[in-house]
Amino acid sequence: MPRGLKWTDSEDIALALLDRFPDLDPLTVRFTDLHDWVLEIPGFADDAKASNEAKLEAIQMAWLEEWKSVEGD
Repeated sequence: MPRGLKWTDSEDIALALLDRFPDLDPLTVRFTDLHDWVLEIPGFADDAKASNEAKLEAIQMAWLEEWKSVEGD
């Protein structure tokens, strides 16, 4: 990825989370943990304080869709 990831890059973040936690149901993740995990993604370059519930939910839903496609649901 040529530029740093931002909170609004939910699809790219979802793929990175799926790679890191392939067996984890995204719906079981607390937003506080999700926030921390996004900040740990290599190439993430947004302000930690720029997140909000809507952005975290968008990431969680994108991650859920990717996870379901891998799980075969």
